[in-house]
Amino acid sequence: MMRIFRRPQHEDEELVPAVAEHFLVRIISGEAQVEERELTGEWTKSEAGSGSFFLTQTDAPYLMRWQADPDRPFEVLHLYLGPTLVNRVARSLGLNPSRLSMRAISGVQDAFISGVLTGLTAEIQTTHSASSLFVNGLLESLTVRLLRHYAQTQPSPTSRPAQLPAWKLRKALDHMEAHLAEPFDLDFLAGLYGMSRFHFSRSFHNTMGQSPSRWFIRRRVDHAKELLSQTNRSIIEIALTSGYESASHFAQMFRRETGISPRDSRKL
Repeated sequence: MMRIFRRPQHEDEELVPAVAEHFLVRIISGEAQVEERELTGEWTKSEAGSGSFFLTQTDAPYLMRWQADPDRPFEVLHLYLGPTLVNRVARSLGLNPSRLSMRAISGVQDAFISGVLTGLTAEIQTTHSASSLFVNGLLESLTVRLLRHYAQTQPSPTSRPAQLPAWKLRKALDHMEAHLAEPFDLDFLAGLYGMSRFHFSRSFHNTMGQSPSRWFIRRRVDHAKELLSQTNRSIIEIALTSGYESASHFAQMFRRETGISPRDSRKL
């Protein structure tokens, strides 16, 4: 099912019901600050512009609110991907539908998905009758993309591990990104959600495919690579900015992650 809505520029609070199907929302026009939270959780903010999309499938309702640009209409596309389509496409890719789940996505830009949804929007808005052959082809292409890039395999058909909702994950990633120069603090991250170290680490790993500390280390190195290639700052200065106490420790970690030294990386 697919529909286009013109939403109000401001919404204080809207309850999003639990949905058994994969529910995709695409911003057709306008820009907005969108906030999401569980019924008893904290609000987490994201910027949503034209072309960005949200994807969810949840057995629990949650809340949304937004403030859109008052000078532009705020239009969105709602698209439900039924299990028949998703399972058929999964099998065509050699995947087991019973062991797949989509990751929760909030305000992401994807050029391929944007192109497909632009085509779908144009087709359902056409003055003549929409071509079911064309629409079905686009829906299948969209589902292939989602399964290849936004799905994950569960360990067993009967066991679905706990994951972090998109807004919780974004909050954790944003916090780590803003504190790359500081020691990794698992207790603080877990405390953001009132979770134990074990529960947070497990949920993060189930969502991202790696532990929080592993993500943090990798992001530190990626940040250092950006500084090496884009600035003339000294290696020791970059090491300190990236959270390492010495150039030797920085070089050791950098080589372990990239296979080359910081100095050689700068030459590339």
